[in-house]
Amino acid sequence: MKMRRIVCLGFGMIFFLMSPFLTIGQEKVDIKMMTGPMGGSWVPLGGAIAELIQKNIPGTTVSVTPGGGMANVVGVQEGKADIGFGNSSSSVDGVMGRDPFKAPTKNVMQLATLYPQYFQMVVLEESGIKSVADLKGKGICPGPKGHTGELLAQQVLQIYGLSYKDMSRINHVSYSDAVSLMKDGHAQGYLLGTTIPASSIMDLATSKKIRLLTLPDDKIKELQMINAGYLKRIIPAGTYTGVNYDVNGVGYFTHLVISAKLPETLVYKITKVLTENVDRLADVVKDMKGMTANDLALDIGVPFHPGALKYYKEKGVIK
Repeated sequence: MKMRRIVCLGFGMIFFLMSPFLTIGQEKVDIKMMTGPMGGSWVPLGGAIAELIQKNIPGTTVSVTPGGGMANVVGVQEGKADIGFGNSSSSVDGVMGRDPFKAPTKNVMQLATLYPQYFQMVVLEESGIKSVADLKGKGICPGPKGHTGELLAQQVLQIYGLSYKDMSRINHVSYSDAVSLMKDGHAQGYLLGTTIPASSIMDLATSKKIRLLTLPDDKIKELQMINAGYLKRIIPAGTYTGVNYDVNGVGYFTHLVISAKLPETLVYKITKVLTENVDRLADVVKDMKGMTANDLALDIGVPFHPGALKYYKEKGVIK
């Protein structure tokens, strides 16, 4: 009987000692992720990332909400989101506390660089618009306020001596709604920053003959003087139906920002999940095909979260 009590006590002690680890392993973690507007690549990609995190990190749930480049950075900074999609050009503005950010975004850290984005300016062939200057007096859809593409739209107008005041109407709507307005003739210009080919532009091109406006090199240099993070990008001929010419423009990188308040161990696991499942993400956004840890660890000017940095150093892609 005495021996039985000792054995039971021994098992009890083992269970007691293990219980903290069991609690940690089963700890519930709720993560809030901000993506982008409906019709863009961030929404489906955010859904895929959320699914991977929940599947591979037990006890973790991820809620996904719409957002925009600058709005997401602000959301993470203010604690309204834990992870957000961002654009390199505007995220660095946040880190530096440059306009339109009111102060440095010290709570925003780098998780992973994903793929290049292209700023695209779409008009209908029938409109006769052949240059940004021709948008004067027209109705345009520059994207929802708080989006990187919307800020860039204002800056593009600026280098042509224009502003929103020179337009007949400004529609701050989603990509999907912008296409509807273009189809119905209620808007003459659609400006956005996203991947190529953009599904919303492809949708528009199925029913209307479109033209993409190009930016001359001197105008690209003017934009780079406003923000050095803007990179020259060329949309190849044939990317969209009827657009059989290369389109000069600018772009930036899409990346993931993450809250500095999240634990290092959790962020390490999230970084590992992303890196080991790039092929799955490439099924959603083809620009991610063939990407490696080295690509995800590209330094775009936003400080890495210690958890992400630890993983990338272990992989040998950051010294």
